[in-house]
Amino acid sequence: MKEYTTPFIRNIAFVSHSSAGKTMLAEALLHFTGATTRLGSIKDGSTVSDFEEEEIRRGLSLSTALLPVEYKDHKVNILDTPGYTDFVGEVISALYVADAAVVLVDAVAGIEVGTEVAWSYADRFGRPRFLLINKMDRDNANFQKMLTQAQETFDARFIPVQLPWGEGEAFQGVIDLLTMKAYAGAGTEAQDIPAELADAAEEARMALVEAAAEGDDTLLEKYLEGEELTAEEVVQGLKAVVLAGDYVPVFVAAGEKEIGLAPLLEAMVALMPSPADVPPVKAEGANGEEVELTADDNGPLAAYVWKTTADPFVGKITYFKVISGTIHSDTRVWNANKGTEERLGTLHILRGKEQIAVNVLHAGDLGTVPKLSETGTGDTLCDKGNPIKIPAPEYPTALYRVAVVPQSQADSTKLGPTLTRLCEEDPTLSWYQDGSTKQTILQGMGDQHIDVAIRKAKSKFQLNLGTAEPKVPYRETITKKGQAQYRHKKQTGGAGQFAEVHMRVEPNPESDYDFTWEVFGGAISSSFQPSIEKGIKGVMKQGVIAGYPVVNVKIAVYDGKEHPVDSKPVAFEIASREAFKLAFQNAGPVLLEPIYKVRIIVPESNMGDVLGDLNTRRARVQGMDTEKGRSVITAEVPLAEMLRYTTDLRSLTGGRGVFEMEFSHYEKVPAHLQQEIIAERERELQAEKEK
Repeated sequence: MKEYTTPFIRNIAFVSHSSAGKTMLAEALLHFTGATTRLGSIKDGSTVSDFEEEEIRRGLSLSTALLPVEYKDHKVNILDTPGYTDFVGEVISALYVADAAVVLVDAVAGIEVGTEVAWSYADRFGRPRFLLINKMDRDNANFQKMLTQAQETFDARFIPVQLPWGEGEAFQGVIDLLTMKAYAGAGTEAQDIPAELADAAEEARMALVEAAAEGDDTLLEKYLEGEELTAEEVVQGLKAVVLAGDYVPVFVAAGEKEIGLAPLLEAMVALMPSPADVPPVKAEGANGEEVELTADDNGPLAAYVWKTTADPFVGKITYFKVISGTIHSDTRVWNANKGTEERLGTLHILRGKEQIAVNVLHAGDLGTVPKLSETGTGDTLCDKGNPIKIPAPEYPTALYRVAVVPQSQADSTKLGPTLTRLCEEDPTLSWYQDGSTKQTILQGMGDQHIDVAIRKAKSKFQLNLGTAEPKVPYRETITKKGQAQYRHKKQTGGAGQFAEVHMRVEPNPESDYDFTWEVFGGAISSSFQPSIEKGIKGVMKQGVIAGYPVVNVKIAVYDGKEHPVDSKPVAFEIASREAFKLAFQNAGPVLLEPIYKVRIIVPESNMGDVLGDLNTRRARVQGMDTEKGRSVITAEVPLAEMLRYTTDLRSLTGGRGVFEMEFSHYEKVPAHLQQEIIAERERELQAEKEK
């Protein structure tokens, strides 16, 4: 592949709901430009972008594939993203490094939830975009209906740049309003517009010229004075309104049938920004000061790592975008986030899984490098003398959790390192060890997301994992003062054991643990205080009523007895454990449960169903609002009721509902539920003993 400098690079993310045809359109563009010799197919797993075993098995994209397409001395880096909402992290990463987006819509199915999610992230990052009505060859394909639906759904002005030449089975090409020519098939040969479409094309052309004139004051003046704009001027004006986000141009195609490819590529090159056309990236300099980076070969080196993957044959592959400066093979760079030096081997441009070696990558380009030891997703590579950190985008918080169980002793030792590597690759995946439930929790965006991660652990890292329902990390506390005393006496042949501890406990909302020593007159030597505290802390960790950690207690030891010979630290540890348990039981013990703040966005038509469902989940609705024609519900809901909410909300709303949740606080469990939880926990502990 030849070397491309910044003005000749286009970084474009293909985004949409699942099955809108992103992968097949990218496949068709590769075939059309001669990068591949035959058109792959999803059915037989031969597409360039879905090369992972799991993607072929499921017949859908699970991660973003990089597909450079060369066309008329330009390189278009296509980022083919997954459409299924569980893999939204991949869409965020791709849109963050892309300079523009093509939003695909199935000409029959229309705008679906994945399309709306991708559109909102393109808005967040300020990416100019095209709307592409794809699969125009399907029965019942309807261009006008899709355009109207887009206008009703999104807060944007749409302007057709192409009209379809026929629809459904009759779809044979596109009417290009920039050149006012018709293009059949892939679109390499221009011909006159068919007579029956001439009037519609003329009308649409006038609207297009009017939109283009808005992009430049001189053009607007010329247009208002009734002068004809040249084809170059229309493109120049249109590019300006697209970059400013004032208009979204609309295109048509049938990727799988390879119809409409050349005019689409022409438009990508002519109307989409090169990395040099986009606003500067704000980054952090050596002393924490803000620096602005533009895509300039002469600027300071800054390459942002947007993705890392583990390949069983090549090892770790690091995907990066050169934000500023140039990067060469076989050089040393500085990882500003980890504060360490990395040696780069051969740089590559990836096309699916094919690695094309290159010597240099210019500002704005996307590339990969294998076998970096320390660098992870979100890091910045730069010059040691000029450290720069590019901020990572914000990813949504996890919505779905499972407890993972290693299947053997060998799997246990690999568990931590493997989960850490999986989470390094995917910022929407995370794991932690829950001390109170003794479970290892893996959390992500949904059941498919977690399923893919577990399969990847097996196929790439030979780690076999089972899954279980995660337990809710309850806590135990008290509601009033309580006291108790306990005497530990053990007399066997030889030295005995003796200790007596008098203890008082009371609620302590300020902190989890406060200890005071109120023993006067030497009833217990203060040298036993550490042992007494050790005993108390041991019980607090294990719980008293249901085996959950104890929080928010104030403990005072106010009296006791000791024996000059038989009192030992271990005796006081045992006595304090038992005294604490008794005092705790006398102090109105209760369970606390984690409460999460939840924000749910659903179509207005589903509002009633969702509210009804929330009522069954002990939710406290805090507010209801409307945002861009959708209902927004905020509520506080116990975690115990939200463990499988991702799946439930999708089925309630036909996949159109989305939500986010974050931990808020702990609250008392209702008394009738507390008894059930305690009984369940006792059964569990009994079962463990019997094993």
